[in-house]
Amino acid sequence: MKEKYILALDQGTTSSRAIVFNKNGMVIGLGQIPFRQIFPKPGWVEHDPEEIWTTQLAAARAAVAAAQIEAGQIAAVGITNQRETTVLWERSSGKPVYNAIVWQCRRSADICQELRSRGLADTVREKTGLVLDPYFSGSKLMWLFEELPGLRARAERGELLFGTIDSWLIYKLTGRHLTDPTNASRTLLFNIHRGEWDKELLRLFNIPEAILPRVVPSSGDFGLVGKELLGAEIPVTGCAGDQQAALFGHACFTPGSAKNTYGTGCFTLMNTGAVPIVSRHNLLTTVAWDLGKGYTYALEGSVFIAGAVVQWLRDQMGMLSDAAESERLARSVEDSGEVFLVPAFVGMGAPYWDSEARGTIVGITRGTTKAHFVRAAIESIAYQSRDLLVAMEKDFGGEIPFIKADGGASANNFLMQFQADILNRRVILPEVGEITALGAAYLAGLASGFWSGLEEVERNWRQKREFAPGMSPERRARLLASWSKAVETARSYK
Repeated sequence: MKEKYILALDQGTTSSRAIVFNKNGMVIGLGQIPFRQIFPKPGWVEHDPEEIWTTQLAAARAAVAAAQIEAGQIAAVGITNQRETTVLWERSSGKPVYNAIVWQCRRSADICQELRSRGLADTVREKTGLVLDPYFSGSKLMWLFEELPGLRARAERGELLFGTIDSWLIYKLTGRHLTDPTNASRTLLFNIHRGEWDKELLRLFNIPEAILPRVVPSSGDFGLVGKELLGAEIPVTGCAGDQQAALFGHACFTPGSAKNTYGTGCFTLMNTGAVPIVSRHNLLTTVAWDLGKGYTYALEGSVFIAGAVVQWLRDQMGMLSDAAESERLARSVEDSGEVFLVPAFVGMGAPYWDSEARGTIVGITRGTTKAHFVRAAIESIAYQSRDLLVAMEKDFGGEIPFIKADGGASANNFLMQFQADILNRRVILPEVGEITALGAAYLAGLASGFWSGLEEVERNWRQKREFAPGMSPERRARLLASWSKAVETARSYK
């Protein structure tokens, strides 16, 4: 009998990726295809749902080809995805009625402000663990129904379907309209305590229940991939939002274990066990996963602009020829020359949740060079992550001994060392860098029997490198005081 494998679809913000994993959790085939970023107005971000689908399918085919295996050798498919991005499509034709509104998009800021003015923030937080922010899907849906004539009536007649990107891909792969609790918990419409779409919230947001997908366990039955797509009918048995999938891929199975993903944004999650912790420090409470035996919960903090600040330096500012050059420039100077950059290009996420904050640079002098500017940009990623982790420790009531790190920007050794220094905690990188896709693979493999249980998954996790803090307490305190002043400046600009 030929060896079996797991195919993970990793649909991200800037590219669609697919990876084939073996029993040891090692990569044996990968496909990746970028797609367009659409910016219709300042603060607006869209994707073409059909382009997401076609690039994801092409990436899957490329990964299988790269692995040099047959479709029949794939035991199961797992899906992980950019979260909160909102798609609305026709039930009859499967065609989107509008571009996907991306998680970064701030167009629904006024809607959120209006809901807050009605005193709904506490109700939303109590039921969903989230804050009323344009980041989440519910306000994006409200915008679609308010701005596009006739859509709400069509939705009420049952003609339209809503989904985050996982639901869109599941629908295109299997024809079923499903999601899992990790993605449902990011919509502002899902009660994370009762594990169901909340009727009171649907009334408050004026969202027709008929458009919502059915919620099934993250490690469970999502249907069969059509034979015409990959060459065989393959069960889809795993699904989780990208950050929860990364937490699972890091084998953070015990309460108090945490990870930070350094991608387009930065996302810190901590496993809090079977009981959700209500944050007192502006973090989110979210579903970490559901293995079919009850929810595991997490605390989460989100930085909107992390690796994207390096892309900005390269593409908009012309300061870099490629992202890799940023590390060389950062190391070419002893420090940032007292320059601090707060990349609040689309407002600030946790723990500030200030949609009006704007990108700010302070401390520029005649002696400031491009290298200082680039170093300040990279350091901003670590400062923002530290803000999250400090808030997380306060909510959890205990110190995090180390952070497991992943994501594209974790390849920047300067950033990882500065993160350890400014956080005063160890930062550990895994041997397998494709940790988000690996988490989706594990969820699929557990449901399909490919892996026997969490113990086998945990044995697969291996450390690649560790960064230990080496900064003096005095220097750390001085830098953090300056960072706080820079953040205050960014938030005061209205």
